[in-house]
Amino acid sequence: MRSRLLLVAVLAAFFLPAATAQMQPPAGPTVRSIVVQYSGPETISRERVMANLKTKVGSPYSERAAEDDVKALFATGDVSNVRIFAEPQGDGVRVVVLVQGRAVVTEILVEGAVEVPPNRLRKELTFKVGDSLNEEQVELSRQAMVELYQDRNYSGVNITTKIDTNGRGDSRVIFNVDEGLKQVVRRIEFVGNDSVLAKDLRKAMKTKTKNLLSVFNKSGRLVPAQLQEDRDAIRLVYQNKGFADVQVTNVEVVPLDGNSVELIFTIKEGVQYSINRLSLDGVNITTPDDLKGRLKMVEGSLYTPDGLSADLKALQEFYGTQGYIDAAIMPEISPAGTGLVNVTYRIDEGSQSYINLVNIQGNTKTKDYVIRRELAVVPGDVYDSVLVDTSRQRLENLNYFSQVQTVPSDTMIPGRKDLNVIVEEKRTGSFNFGVGFSTIDNLVGFAELQQSNFDLFGWPSFVGGGQRLRIRGQYGIERADATISFTEPWLFGYQLSLGTELFYRNATFLSPYYDQSNYGGAIQLRKPFGEFIAANVEYKLEGIDVYDISTTIPQINGGGPYNWPSQGGFYTRNALTGGITFDNRDNLFLTRKGTFVNLNAFVAGITGQQEVNDYGLSLEGSQHVPLPWDLIFMAKGQLATVDTLGGGNGANGFNDVPIFDRLWLGGANNLRGFQFREVGPNVDGVYYGGNSLGYGTLELTFPIITRVRGAMFLDAGFVNVDSWDFNTADYNANYGFGVRLDLPIGPIRIDYGIPIVNDQYNGSSGQIQFNIGYQF
Repeated sequence: MRSRLLLVAVLAAFFLPAATAQMQPPAGPTVRSIVVQYSGPETISRERVMANLKTKVGSPYSERAAEDDVKALFATGDVSNVRIFAEPQGDGVRVVVLVQGRAVVTEILVEGAVEVPPNRLRKELTFKVGDSLNEEQVELSRQAMVELYQDRNYSGVNITTKIDTNGRGDSRVIFNVDEGLKQVVRRIEFVGNDSVLAKDLRKAMKTKTKNLLSVFNKSGRLVPAQLQEDRDAIRLVYQNKGFADVQVTNVEVVPLDGNSVELIFTIKEGVQYSINRLSLDGVNITTPDDLKGRLKMVEGSLYTPDGLSADLKALQEFYGTQGYIDAAIMPEISPAGTGLVNVTYRIDEGSQSYINLVNIQGNTKTKDYVIRRELAVVPGDVYDSVLVDTSRQRLENLNYFSQVQTVPSDTMIPGRKDLNVIVEEKRTGSFNFGVGFSTIDNLVGFAELQQSNFDLFGWPSFVGGGQRLRIRGQYGIERADATISFTEPWLFGYQLSLGTELFYRNATFLSPYYDQSNYGGAIQLRKPFGEFIAANVEYKLEGIDVYDISTTIPQINGGGPYNWPSQGGFYTRNALTGGITFDNRDNLFLTRKGTFVNLNAFVAGITGQQEVNDYGLSLEGSQHVPLPWDLIFMAKGQLATVDTLGGGNGANGFNDVPIFDRLWLGGANNLRGFQFREVGPNVDGVYYGGNSLGYGTLELTFPIITRVRGAMFLDAGFVNVDSWDFNTADYNANYGFGVRLDLPIGPIRIDYGIPIVNDQYNGSSGQIQFNIGYQF
């Protein structure tokens, strides 16, 4: 037995190298020389050609290397054609590189431009004198010039290009401009729209009339190519109201005064269609009636493209949740008389699938576990396509990836599919700087460094761990702040967020009678419970300095506020805060619907100028309700109180809650008809806050034009001296109106509040509340 094994080993050792050598492709002939030949002008040097070749003298010639050399030369952008081939030379080959170089741009002319200076048009060029001629870049430059004219309302502009090239390969590029007439869209009207309001059609169109914000949103432009998009948008509005055969038969551009024009769209509405009969064929895992109950379009409903899409999605989601991800659903629409159609869904259910493996691909920076912890499915689960989509959405919401794909693939095991999660990384670090302004803290400049995919232990890049690091500083007329914060969203692999913060804040806007600075640190834990509920607890240690107390404040003794100078000095504050939040708002920037409720409580131990322990409770919430005509109704309010533990009293018979823990109202964030912190207890117009507050706001916003909303509001609230005192006898109230601008430079909110219930010091006139914040 041993002798046989030895014989096999000897034979293998003898024949294996030979067999391996036979499998290797034979080496090509040796390159003895390389020659560069030109077809046309020599606009690319021999040295540049040779520098881009993998093929070298003395190396074996390879067709694959020659193909790579061709690609490399094309990639330079300096050749329009290239061919590489080998010719026999002695015991090797001579490699010939036949090159046709691109012409070189020696002159660029812009002719016919009057209203837009030629030098301004030259700024749209994507190439320059000395570059190799590239017709694609010439066309991109022409299109950019056309867009510049259209931005200035020259809708009929026509720009052509001409390229003159001489025998030396020198090219002159000429842009010929026919500016046409300047036209501004002032009115958009419709003929034949008996069943749909004109404003609904205008809202769907891309072309808009000129308005105050045209400088930002380019409204008022007449772009001929865009009119076809407008016709399609008008048809879609009608089709989603059941008018499947609608036609937009004509668009007329009618001159008005000056350079203004009116657009008139002629519409032939046709018949409105309803569903006569609805049926489903091929249903096995449930009943047709069960599926019909999931559909929006039923017998008697209007037949619309949006309804059809929604119902197809509902059916696909049903089968997807059951693991039938290959289910095919085909709708058939057939006429059933005037204004009637029959709808049949033909279903091929396929077979049920389970998840075999989850493969992560493309995560060159982000750790595998950061991605896997966001997935709503694991191996062995039913391949629920809805949960897979939820997983994809979660990964997209991380904002770590420019693209996220979830792709199933077949396996050798029947009924099992691999889930392939394919991501494409993007930059997650940012540095921003900018300015903001409000009527509370005035003008403020800021700079911020942020990494949203930080890895504390990921040296040297410190990227990919799914943590967040933020360093921010801001300085302004009324404030100076610095913050460093770190967040670990999954502590020890559990969905428990750990946040830490170091901060310094100096504020002179809190009161005209004193200034305050805070510095310290905080640590917070936050735990979500489902999609909308979260609980948090925070410990904060900070030093507080109340300084520069005004000497003009009345010193009231007995029955009034505490002695103001006694509040000055340095404090150390240890506070434990806990809260629970419910939040299902659809959007944090422009909320249209949803509820927000937060219950918060704190207890604090304070040493320094005062030795006191205090606590506080706060309940706040808001409700947004969408209404017809894009109206949004919002109601919000808050109740809060603070008190000392043990009910201690100060020397003046006043509850000794320190000034920095007291409660205030007034200003842009609550009662907008009053100045900041000027609602509540006061002596001779000196407001000193209170221990209880309550306020409510009712607000209705409405669209004016694109990106602009108007607002009407009513605010009312009170601040009382005593803790747990929610008596409304001394309330203040205001009404007002405002505007909300969502501009490319950032959001702007302007409100004008007018007092209707006030005290003798705070109701002399209305208040303008202004907030702007943008980055650049």
